[in-house]
Amino acid sequence: MPDMSAHLALTQLVPFAAEELDKNKVTPGVLGFVVFAVLALAVWMLMKSMNRHMGRVSFEEAPDPAAGPDTPAAQAGASAK
Repeated sequence: MPDMSAHLALTQLVPFAAEELDKNKVTPGVLGFVVFAVLALAVWMLMKSMNRHMGRVSFEEAPDPAAGPDTPAAQAGASAK
C-alpha cells in the first residue's frame, strides 16, 4: 500500500509544481557560473601542465645495449648512421 500513496502523491503534486514554475525566470544563477568557471580553470591548468610535460619527453630512442650486431635492430641502426 505505501507504493500506491507515493504514486498518488506524485501524480497530484507534480501538476501543482509545474504551474508555479515560470520558464522565463529559471537561470543557473551565481552558483552555476562559479562551478563553470572552476571547471574551465581546471581544464586550462590541466592543458598547461600537459604541454609542459610533453615538452620534457625525449622522443629519441636510445639503442638497446643488449642487442648484438647479429640482430635486425642493430643492423638497422648501423645502416641509418
